[in-house]
Amino acid sequence: MLFGSCYCHPSSPVSRRRLLCAGGAGFVSALIGTLVGNERTARAQALGSKVPEVDRVAVRIVTDNQVIQFIPSEKRDGLTIERRTGANLTPDAPPRTALHGEWGLSMHAESQRGNEVRNVLIDFGYTPETLINNMSILKIDPANFDALVLSHGHYDHFGGMVGFLSANKGKLKKNLPFFVGGEDSFCTRETAFGQYGALDRKAILDADLALMMAEGPAIVADHGFTTGKIAQVSSEKPLQPSKEKVGVVNGFGCFPDKMSPAKNTGAFIPDDFEHEIATNFLVKGKGLVVLASCSHRGIINAIKQTQAVSGIQKVHAVIGGLGHPLCSRNSIRLHNVRSGLAAPGQPTG
Repeated sequence: MLFGSCYCHPSSPVSRRRLLCAGGAGFVSALIGTLVGNERTARAQALGSKVPEVDRVAVRIVTDNQVIQFIPSEKRDGLTIERRTGANLTPDAPPRTALHGEWGLSMHAESQRGNEVRNVLIDFGYTPETLINNMSILKIDPANFDALVLSHGHYDHFGGMVGFLSANKGKLKKNLPFFVGGEDSFCTRETAFGQYGALDRKAILDADLALMMAEGPAIVADHGFTTGKIAQVSSEKPLQPSKEKVGVVNGFGCFPDKMSPAKNTGAFIPDDFEHEIATNFLVKGKGLVVLASCSHRGIINAIKQTQAVSGIQKVHAVIGGLGHPLCSRNSIRLHNVRSGLAAPGQPTG
């Protein structure tokens, strides 16, 4: 993947009332009904005026582009940061298991409200081998998942999905919700280096998952919520390392009747990442925990979108890919977003 810069241009503020108004269900074509079964594709439950609140949330980085050994755990501003090597460090004994790093990102969020616990997997990294290996070391049981979320349609975030679903066939909860930010997630994409894949819709539904379209802010597993489309309200300009093409070939791609006419050109066009979403939690007495991924739409925009749809301004932590190095913790501070922790993952820089 290639990454551009964060350029500056002014924009108008976002309205929470406008954001909370979900769009219509739309027309479902005969092709969609035949290929994927529209009984298992639905509009996600919209985020209402009452934002779900949890007592605690633990976020584990399952896949990232590096694994750093020998850094101790620490506590900072009410946050506990645990670091695990996952390796056998016995003297004179070879390592039998180790956390793998690769180009890609996957995060696991475990939230708790009273005695109620929810588990959500956000993205799948680049390969199933790394995802499955790291989940095993971190003792994350897929059978406990209450929802799956895909942040956007790039291979380094969905590449591990098909292998993961195959390895866990029959183990996941039936009709487990699988959230995407819109039909754009399924479009075929390419980069300057060539073809960059397309999300496998059939694999999702063959795994007995419920495909949830979350173009607007949506509730995730009763504990969290997504941003919906991330508005451009800061000085950041979307990172556009790929192009997208509307159409379905051999069962892969996005359906033209679900896309805007402006994108139905029959050719590859610059990817605006309108489908990119962040996943968020409101922690009681702490504030918002924002889980970004690539932040193609801009990490400041993602944070401000989360604040706008929730009506909550206090940010407790920002975790995940921050995009370009200019979009760093210093950038977050410059935009008057106070966060107890900014934990950058892939891609940042």
